[in-house]
Amino acid sequence: MTSITCVIPVYNEVESLPELHRQIISVCEANNYQYEIVFVDDGSNDDSWDCVLNLQKQDTNIKGVRFRRNFGKAAALNAGFKEATGSIVFTLDADLQDDPEEIPHFLELMESESLDVISGWKKRRYDPWHKVGPSRIFNRMVSTLTKVKLHDHNCGFKCYRREVLEEVHLYGELHRFVPVLAAARGFKVGEIIVNHRKRQFGHSKYGVRRIVKGFLDLLTVYVLTGYGHRPQHLLGTLGLGCFGVSGCLTLGLSLHWILDRLFDVENPVHLHERAIFYFALVGVIVGIQLLMTGFIAELVTKQTSRDEQIYAVCETIGTAKNEERS
Repeated sequence: MTSITCVIPVYNEVESLPELHRQIISVCEANNYQYEIVFVDDGSNDDSWDCVLNLQKQDTNIKGVRFRRNFGKAAALNAGFKEATGSIVFTLDADLQDDPEEIPHFLELMESESLDVISGWKKRRYDPWHKVGPSRIFNRMVSTLTKVKLHDHNCGFKCYRREVLEEVHLYGELHRFVPVLAAARGFKVGEIIVNHRKRQFGHSKYGVRRIVKGFLDLLTVYVLTGYGHRPQHLLGTLGLGCFGVSGCLTLGLSLHWILDRLFDVENPVHLHERAIFYFALVGVIVGIQLLMTGFIAELVTKQTSRDEQIYAVCETIGTAKNEERS
């Protein structure tokens, strides 16, 4: 029997939770899946947590984690992943735009293609144009820079083998880059077209700031996947590049100084009177700083552990912690 876990971050989605729960268990019962659902309340200020409590009374396969405040989607997913016990883990948004009927299609593709991660692709979207346009540009940028070719990195509907989540560490807002982080560790990544539905309740939690944050997170992921364990390769290369440019400028200035004194002795040009001299000097200083920073980063990478919890839990239900208390 297939064992799955659905991890669902929740932020002010009280209207949609009962229907989402009904749809998930309907799919699981129809396909004879052993299931659990982990709702992570990311600091909601509506009655979302009360709704989760009521659902858990009806269905003991539900687990709930409640944060003290809003820590972001990556933190919510991290908390949900820690509670997941299924061999296959799904992530869904709580707003009913992700269709649980797609779950069997994910599993079929995962087995037929021997994939470790499958990302949903909302080929036909029901979001406003000002959200769809930037998202498509962003997805092309991510695919080009990371070499992980997916049409929809932002899609919250994804499927993972458990061993993937045991190796991928999330913080900040890196949740949309889990396939990229997984691919960097050698896991096989694919995608599947999923049905995208119109939002029935509430409103989107994302605004214009998401574009800026997404671009900065993209740069972070690029550095982490390419240089996370070898920061000196990046910083040292930049430092040596500064040295190289400064060296060329210094050589040119030196030749100019020599020629001035050979052919224009009466009015020689003094190097400190030329702006390029200071550019060369700054290049040397920056190069040294980058190299030294690279060495320090190597030491930090070597000594620092990444086990620090990035969120604070206020309350849990149906989790391992509750079982320990009882």
